[in-house]
Amino acid sequence: MALNGNSTNSVTVDAPGQTANDGTGIVELDGYLDPFKDALRSRYSKTQQWLKKIDEAEGGLEKFTRGYELFGFHVQDNGDVLYREWAPNALRAYLIGDFNNWDRDATPMEKNEFGVFEVTVPGKGGQPTIPHDSKLKVSFVVPNDQARQERIPAWITRVTQDINVSPVYDARFWNPPKEAKYVFKNKRPPKPVSARIYEAHVGIASPEQKVATYKEFTQNILPRIKNLGYNVIQLMAIMEHAYYASFGYQINSFFAASSRYGLPDELKELIDTAHGMGITVLLDVVHSHASKNVLDGLNMFDNSDHLYFHEGAKGRHELWDSRLFNYASHEVLRFLLSNLRFWMEEYNFDGFRFDGVTSMLYKHHGIGTGFSGGYHEYFGPGVDEEGVVYLMLANEMLHRLYPDCITIAEDVSGMPGLCVNLSLGGIGFDYRLAMAVPDLYIKWLKEKEDIDWDMGSLVFTLTNRRHGEKTIAYAESHDQALVGDKTLLFWLCDAEMYTNMSIISEETPVISRGLALHKLIRLITHGLGGEGYLNFIGNEFGHPEWLDFPREGNGNSFQYARRQFNLVDDPLLRYKFLNDFDSKMQWTEEKYGWLHSPQAYISLKNESDKVIVFERAGLLWIFNFHPSNSFTDYRVGVEQEGTYRIVVSTDSKDFGGHGHVDESTRFFTTPFAWNDRKNFVQVYIPARTAIVLAIESTL
Repeated sequence: MALNGNSTNSVTVDAPGQTANDGTGIVELDGYLDPFKDALRSRYSKTQQWLKKIDEAEGGLEKFTRGYELFGFHVQDNGDVLYREWAPNALRAYLIGDFNNWDRDATPMEKNEFGVFEVTVPGKGGQPTIPHDSKLKVSFVVPNDQARQERIPAWITRVTQDINVSPVYDARFWNPPKEAKYVFKNKRPPKPVSARIYEAHVGIASPEQKVATYKEFTQNILPRIKNLGYNVIQLMAIMEHAYYASFGYQINSFFAASSRYGLPDELKELIDTAHGMGITVLLDVVHSHASKNVLDGLNMFDNSDHLYFHEGAKGRHELWDSRLFNYASHEVLRFLLSNLRFWMEEYNFDGFRFDGVTSMLYKHHGIGTGFSGGYHEYFGPGVDEEGVVYLMLANEMLHRLYPDCITIAEDVSGMPGLCVNLSLGGIGFDYRLAMAVPDLYIKWLKEKEDIDWDMGSLVFTLTNRRHGEKTIAYAESHDQALVGDKTLLFWLCDAEMYTNMSIISEETPVISRGLALHKLIRLITHGLGGEGYLNFIGNEFGHPEWLDFPREGNGNSFQYARRQFNLVDDPLLRYKFLNDFDSKMQWTEEKYGWLHSPQAYISLKNESDKVIVFERAGLLWIFNFHPSNSFTDYRVGVEQEGTYRIVVSTDSKDFGGHGHVDESTRFFTTPFAWNDRKNFVQVYIPARTAIVLAIESTL
């Protein structure tokens, strides 16, 4: 069978025989990997060594990854509170807080031979003497000058910030009474066969200029997501981050759900409610780096440079100004793998989108590096094998313990085997993000006239993915919406979005083009681009402007840190058309399932006509990207004979089109070979229009 590499290469291999069990089984899927067998064996062998070591020293992955039950705060049945913390460089440690009037010497901790400090705070009358939600810290005596330093406990599950008092976070002893604790009502939904992902940020999920809440998201946004037809939500900026404008990417407390949006139980209610709607919920997890904050982060936790991170320059990300984990450390593995387990167990998340995977895979972190697709780039000295092995362990643990878990990798490099099982020598993700697709659209909108759009290049970019490794396609994500860039519709329409989006005013050429291309871009990305689809919150209706969080540079304004759902809810504005079209795409995919169908057969890429035709999931997809030419009786090849009807038309007046396509038309195949297909149909396809046809009997 022919199998595609990351570049334009393809290779034919014989039917697999006995698969190697040394991490080189993947070579049978892609013969171009044969020269790199040693590197494949090495990373696989190191992963197996870790699994063996964890089995022998910790009683297995299941036990090892429950570190949150060992470290941090735990209330015993008699009301005693047990607290443990790993800080080998500290000489002495004390627990301080509201409960002991911040007396630095009142509650000393014992240190064992592994550098773990422990203390039991006796309860009283069966109740903890540490009050629920009270503040506390760990106070260390450190070497050299024997100085004291206070830190936020590393495994703390709730931290809060009073920005009016100080930007530094406070740790909280989160121990609500049993009767007040949230109890999940709904089971996790089954793993979706087609992943239609709604990427969302709770804080911006309101038209109001404020930080929105978990409760508001549950009440106002979940019903929208369900009605649109998305079956997966990817929640960003949940792990507590020191700086709101970091978009959630400077984590300081890995086990704490951001208190900006509300209480921990309100996040649980959000996830539980989504599950009740049949929606899978993923966490955007950041294990690629950590905030360099000292007072309320992991940096210099026990006054050493190298507790959780690499020492010196190796432990610093020069571009992100953050700290880099030491993935070869036993205790760091416990911390990070347990972190994944914690979010699965405590909050009932269904999986993760791993941020910054490229930074984890390479010693250069992708900085100043372009990836040509040459395989030497994926296995040479630039690869960080420790990071690769950590990701292999993380995926193995998650999929072993949670068979329906979904993991997605954000990797720009195209690392082979990223979405292949560990048993074959792969890294084990379920999906990778098609990061080249949105880059193409933005580049063309900035640099090319519509008539110069290259149909072959568009098709290549949408289909250039590794065989057997599932890809999430998207036209734009949060990356394309950030300040300095613009949403696709803003690139298309710009200032006219403020003046000409009303249906009361006449449609201008700019708005007509913008609406048409917004739909075409999304539809072809959905149909051709991958085995999953992603949309960023608000972009389904063509959200205007960019995304910019309150910061000093903009006068701490919330003007662009919100989603203006009022625009789509206004029946007099054209945003509703794009929203309704987006919903049409999702629900049509739910019916026909093209995302979990084999890749499309592309029968036509006509550069002069700007027409693309392909078949997928039994549907016939016809796109005319020409800015001015419409085609009557345009002959289109199709393999399956029969009578076809339109199931999606971007020209429908319901979606802001012009209604030139008669959607009641029945298309009859003619048994005459055309474009290497056994039959053809003839269609009317106006300029900047797409239609999707289905066999009449499936309607």
